[in-house]
Amino acid sequence: MNTLDWIVMLGTLLGIVVYGLWKTRHIRTSRSYLRGDDDLKWWTIGLSIMATQASAITFLSTPGQAYDDGMRFVQFYFGMPLAMVFLCVVVLPIYYRLKVYTAYEYLETRFDLKTRTLTAILFLISRGLAAGLTIYAPSIILSAIMGWPLNWTIFLMGIFVIFYTVMGGTKAVSVTQKQQMFVILAGMFIAAAILVFKLPKDISFGDAVRLAGKLDKLNTIDFSFDWNNRYNFWTGMFASVFLFLSYFGTDQSQVQRYLSGRSLTESRIGLLFNGVFKVPMQFLILFVGILVFVFFQFNRPPLHFNNANVALLQNTAAEARYQALDIEHNAIFQQQQQAMRRLVEATNKNDAFAIQMAQVYVAELRQQEQSLREEVKQLISEQNPRAQTRDTDYVFLTFVINYLPVGIVGLLLAVIFSAAWSSTASELSALATTTVVDIYRRSFIKNATDRHYLLVSKGFTMLWGAVALSFAAVANLFENLIQAVNIIGSLFYGVILGIFFVAFFMKKIGGNATFLAALIGEAIILGIYFFGNVAFLWLNLIGCAVVMLLAGMIQLLSDLAVSSRR
Repeated sequence: MNTLDWIVMLGTLLGIVVYGLWKTRHIRTSRSYLRGDDDLKWWTIGLSIMATQASAITFLSTPGQAYDDGMRFVQFYFGMPLAMVFLCVVVLPIYYRLKVYTAYEYLETRFDLKTRTLTAILFLISRGLAAGLTIYAPSIILSAIMGWPLNWTIFLMGIFVIFYTVMGGTKAVSVTQKQQMFVILAGMFIAAAILVFKLPKDISFGDAVRLAGKLDKLNTIDFSFDWNNRYNFWTGMFASVFLFLSYFGTDQSQVQRYLSGRSLTESRIGLLFNGVFKVPMQFLILFVGILVFVFFQFNRPPLHFNNANVALLQNTAAEARYQALDIEHNAIFQQQQQAMRRLVEATNKNDAFAIQMAQVYVAELRQQEQSLREEVKQLISEQNPRAQTRDTDYVFLTFVINYLPVGIVGLLLAVIFSAAWSSTASELSALATTTVVDIYRRSFIKNATDRHYLLVSKGFTMLWGAVALSFAAVANLFENLIQAVNIIGSLFYGVILGIFFVAFFMKKIGGNATFLAALIGEAIILGIYFFGNVAFLWLNLIGCAVVMLLAGMIQLLSDLAVSSRR
């Protein structure tokens, strides 16, 4: 990487971090450290919420998702505005009225201590694992650029985030995320502009969009219903709504962002801001992936995007075969370039027959290319059976490193690192807050000094950082990082949301019934995931419904048993 890129990247990142630490230099109490000073305005809240969700995984994996599967993933976010409205009307007033540090404090008020503790533990498990993925994602970049061993890179990345979070607490996280989101959005707009600029002179932006459409990459909305289909209109409008309700309404990494608001109104506007702008932001990121796809139709892509995997073939018997496949790939690419231009020409002339013929020919060439890619993956697996051969997470990174101008590479890397640090810092801060408030201070050490709780909070931040680092070391076992994060959440979020829905809407249900329903419900969800055949997004709705149904049944049986004894 060029010296200017290092200056841009490090200057941007260090500037944001120094600003955050300077703004929080007067924090001396556990309350300020864990919750902030209740002084954030709505735009800071909204941008902080967006930055917490938009980890480095978003900017690494989402363009690759679009490159491979088109725009279908944007449907995942269609239900977010509905979820935000519900939270603003129902949930936020409760949290503000009770003046809670965490969402789980409310559950003891409504039920009992064991239900509060169980829910907090479910959150700690899910978010602790997800934090590992947000550390792993940017580590891929630094490992690829510097040629460092991935595990050592993960360690260095994690240590920096842990230090940053321990020093500044939740307010440092929030105030820096505003600057980080500006960098992120600016970087993605610049990437999109450069992609258009770097298209061949005979291929306009309109040509690129039409070409993507003819190659089924703009298939944004799918109304077909299929339980196994992860991304369609119905999962977006129903299943994912439950994921967002749980994530934004009960996940402490998000709740902590808007509980620091200056008022209930500021927090509501911040949540609505997130609901309105998140879908366009995600559309932009996916569309960047589509532009990368079109770009690589006219600029030869590597046969395999993960250079570390290709390096496994060097000085082995498979190297000669890989080189032969690469030569064959080059020949196919030359034919594919010509076929793409014929498809563009036919599309501009609106010649239906020529369009169809060109599409058939392009499909044949793409199938041949895919066969070569699969053979390369097989070669890699033969050299290292544990290697993760799916390489879509490396697509956008390949474009950034190899094709962006000097200086812009540093900015785009700063985008990805900013997203990683903001999201991971939010998670570690939330994990520490929940551990201290809902477990340590509530059930173990109840009457210590404020100084004691401040030091313990920093200690638990470091502990959860260590847990995240451990999970990051095995994160390469997942096929796609953006899906891995949502899968982990879906295994727990539905049950957590079910507990809160019972608390909100089923006033006659007690703590014992809810506690048992949650335990049974979580076992059912894990069973469905590991042994069933249901798209993971539906687990959020199923988990919520199961807990509510079981809680009602258990409470009814309990009431009948009490009545029969009288």
